[in-house]
This record gives sequence, C-alpha cells and structure tokens, in this order.
Amino acid sequence: MAGHSKWANIQHRKGRQDAKRGQVFTRLIKEITVAAKMGGGDLNMNPRLRLAVDKGLAANMPKDNITRAIDRGTGNLEGVDYAECRYEGYGIGGAAVMVDCLTDNKVRTVAEVRHAFSKYGGNMGADGCVSFQFKHCGYLIFAPGTDEDALMEAALEAGADDVLTNEDGSIEVITPPYEYVGIKDALEAAGFKAEVGEVTMKPQGETEILGDDVARMQKLLDALENLDDVQAVYTTAVMDEEE
Repeated sequence: MAGHSKWANIQHRKGRQDAKRGQVFTRLIKEITVAAKMGGGDLNMNPRLRLAVDKGLAANMPKDNITRAIDRGTGNLEGVDYAECRYEGYGIGGAAVMVDCLTDNKVRTVAEVRHAFSKYGGNMGADGCVSFQFKHCGYLIFAPGTDEDALMEAALEAGADDVLTNEDGSIEVITPPYEYVGIKDALEAAGFKAEVGEVTMKPQGETEILGDDVARMQKLLDALENLDDVQAVYTTAVMDEEE
C-alpha cells in the first residue's frame, strides 16, 4: 500500500467530490428510488435504503425529496424505472476501473461509458475483467493522530471486519457493507468521527500512477464521473498529487 500518500489522496478525492455537489442530489434520489423498489420502503428492514437515506440527510437533501423518492420506488408515485448496470475496464498504466450506473436506457449508457474510456486513454473490458480486484465493504478513515488502540477496540467491539493503520498515521476501519451505518454510529458514540465514510468497492491492490499519467488518469475518471447515468467510479489507481 502506498501509505505515504494515502491521506493526501483521500482528502483530494473528497474535495473533488464536494466540488461536484450539483450531481449529488440526482444520484442520491436514483439510489433511494432503486433501493426502495428492491427492498421496500421500511428503513429498518432495508439496509441499502437506510444507507441511501442517511447519505441524503448528510447532504442536506430535503426530507420531502427523500419521501417522494421512496414513494416512487415502492410504486406509490409514478416515476422512471431505473436499472442497475456495471461496466469494467482499464485506465492509464493498466489501473482497474469499475463504473456503477443507474439508467433508464442501457444502450445510451454503455455507449457513453465506452466513449469516455476510449477518448481518454482507457479501454473498456468484458464483464468481470476487473471486479475481482475490489471488495464490497463499508469504509471509514480517521485522521492521523487518532488513538489507534482505543479505535481498534471500539471498532472490533462494534463488529468491524478489520482495522488498518497506514504509514502516514491515518487509520481505516473496514466493515460488512450492510452493517456500516450501525458501526459508524457506534464509533461516533464512542467519540470517533470519521473524516470520510462510505459503502464502496474497495480496491484490494493499488496501481501507482506517476508524472504526466496523473493528469491523464484524472481526466478519464472525471469524464466517467460526469456522465449523468454514473453513480460511482472505483479504481485501483493511486496518484501522488505532488506529481
């Protein structure tokens, strides 16, 4: 693991995501709608919906918007029927890239994703070509200086799968995907607030990107993330922002 740059990379990526907040509500509404459609509208019985609603509230989404999205998902209101799809490929330097989408038109979406890959130096691959390089899990990262022993004890007691300390002093807590919210709440109750937290596809290895390739890889990721049907982009690429 490129621990020397882990914290800088996390903070940089968080900043880029915060700068795109105009897309956040649209993506969260889609996720809430699909989660409600698949698992019902009861947050206590549908962990995917609970997570999506919590993310909406954290982003200051109005509660009326959340309620309408749930009602569309459960069929109480008419709405667009979204389908889930995942596309996989390779970026600069062979870094694995995985793109999760929610769309009402798969033909349009696959064409747009393929175009972004090819235009910015990547290569879209077959289903399953890189997904084995990622793990579906909850992920919390705590700032350097956090009490490692106390956090580890609290995390493992709450049901976390693993606690990892990076070379730069930041600490990662890995959770089962649908127990993420409960573990996050337990850690906050114990006095530990994560700087970044999400349910994600965590890369199991890293591809270091250097020099001019950093800008090329970022252009590819930005092009994919800016597509309307894209919900999330995951990559094994680690880019030193000082390059």
